[in-house]
Amino acid sequence: MISAPNLLRLLAVLLLALVIAGCAGREDPTLGWSASQLYGEAKNALNEGNYDQAVEYYEILEARYPFGRYAQQAQIEIPYAYYKAREPEAAIAAVDRFIQLNPRHPNLDYAYYLRGLINFNRQQGVLANLFPRDPAEMDPEPFEQAFQDFDRLIREFPDSRYAQDSYLRMVYIRNALAAYELRVAEFYMERTAWVAGAERARYLLSTYPGAEVQPQALGVLWRAYTELGLEDYADATMMVLEMNYPDAAVAVRAGDPIETGEDRGGLWRVFDRLPFFTN
Repeated sequence: MISAPNLLRLLAVLLLALVIAGCAGREDPTLGWSASQLYGEAKNALNEGNYDQAVEYYEILEARYPFGRYAQQAQIEIPYAYYKAREPEAAIAAVDRFIQLNPRHPNLDYAYYLRGLINFNRQQGVLANLFPRDPAEMDPEPFEQAFQDFDRLIREFPDSRYAQDSYLRMVYIRNALAAYELRVAEFYMERTAWVAGAERARYLLSTYPGAEVQPQALGVLWRAYTELGLEDYADATMMVLEMNYPDAAVAVRAGDPIETGEDRGGLWRVFDRLPFFTN
């Protein structure tokens, strides 16, 4: 009679054998495909929105034919497939590999643009499309990296077809990062941490001059100085506010919120209508 431990081991061996047999009997449909056929199928899958399938074909192409012209073209197309398949880490790694292997490629500006776009949309998913989030409430690091990517594109390729779109996104990112700093300053103010609130507001004003939330930042700074008893600093801050944003100054003195204009979540959706340029 077989003991219980031996029976379990026997069942495990039989299960493993069945799995191996199943894998052995599953034929790879791409066996015998040429590099051009693999590339064509990958491109078709990409155009049809079947991004996971496109990624699979591109990966097979690069593995089987690593030195051909189709493989090089796959290197610049697979990051976009990863991006559309909602695999941002794999997309960034693929872009970086392309840049490293092709430092003089004619489509290098596209690679920088795509890298920025991946970081720009890193936190946007299916739920975010249904319930748009205020970028000021997100982790700022991907936005900061996207800003650097777009900035590098504009500096190195000022005449690129992607430069104008990149510039618009940089303006948006800058305002979003300033809004994030304002949220942090307001967080401290709500907890009566006047010094921390003032420091964060000063950082915002010095780092993002002219940002959309500058009047709110000046209002935070005025209140922090007032609460700290620094009347001279508070008066100087109010003078700046009155000279540049008179309506906001009236609201701040009355303790009313400053009107911010268009909802930032709505602004985010503007970029859904911007064209995405393929290479």
